[in-house]
Amino acid sequence: MATQKIMGAREWALLLILSVLWGGSFFFIGVAVKELPPLTIMMLRVGIAAVTLHVVIRAMGQWMPRDPKVWLAFAGMGLLNNAIPQTLIVWGQTQIPSGLASILNATTPLFGVLVAHFFTSDEKITGKKLIGVIVGFIGAAVMVGPAALQGLGSNVWAQVAILLASAFYGISGVYGRRFKQMGVTPMMTATGQLTASTLMLVPIALLVEQSWTLAQPSLAVWAAIAGLAILSTALAYLIFFRILATAGATNLLLVTFLIPVSAVLLGFLFLGEQLELRHFAGMGLIALGLAAIDGRLLALR
Repeated sequence: MATQKIMGAREWALLLILSVLWGGSFFFIGVAVKELPPLTIMMLRVGIAAVTLHVVIRAMGQWMPRDPKVWLAFAGMGLLNNAIPQTLIVWGQTQIPSGLASILNATTPLFGVLVAHFFTSDEKITGKKLIGVIVGFIGAAVMVGPAALQGLGSNVWAQVAILLASAFYGISGVYGRRFKQMGVTPMMTATGQLTASTLMLVPIALLVEQSWTLAQPSLAVWAAIAGLAILSTALAYLIFFRILATAGATNLLLVTFLIPVSAVLLGFLFLGEQLELRHFAGMGLIALGLAAIDGRLLALR
């Protein structure tokens, strides 16, 4: 089933909101890893998010699908889009700075373009799309700044973990297209994949990290976990699957270019951080990259 290749104003607005929600996840994780190990954080993240969405669904008077094929697809999405990549990112952030992690995470659209080219019929690589992805990635790197690259030669396995997570995100974007074909709504898809992820992560976290033996986290950590689960996961995945259903995997994965922009602007608005020349340069490059991928401005020219 084909999806639209050019996003409308609604999809762009949702993409911006998603970038803010996921941009905040790096902050929440940065707070949580000071007191909790990676698998426990992920267990709490997807578990609380899944419970939240189940409550919302029941409040709306709806029921989850019961078809085993649908739940098998939920399990596949949970593995590709939650359990594996998010655990890799959380572990990676215990070894390398969040700035470097965000640059490596910005490779997601590169993987997404490649996967979509080989496994879809309507999201093939074009010259404009490839150039736009490369320019957008350079813009994200410029925004974060050269200081973040200082650790590029150390903690190689942590960097490999972030790159692998980006590859899994690229794969999951294409895999998730099947839910529209199966007639599953974005709300049900988000809830199903988070439920499946929870069932996978709970036994692993309890076995590997013995989460019940950990010291009681501080109030700040619980607040970070709540923000990570409810905002950066439950709400974010509702938006994620809404965009995926209408705009396709390649367009959806552009959100990773916008995450650094959201993080910088949030810091400026709420934390009093200063905007530097590199921030404006990076934003400009990202805007050019997104314009090239969108294609309408170039078409007008």
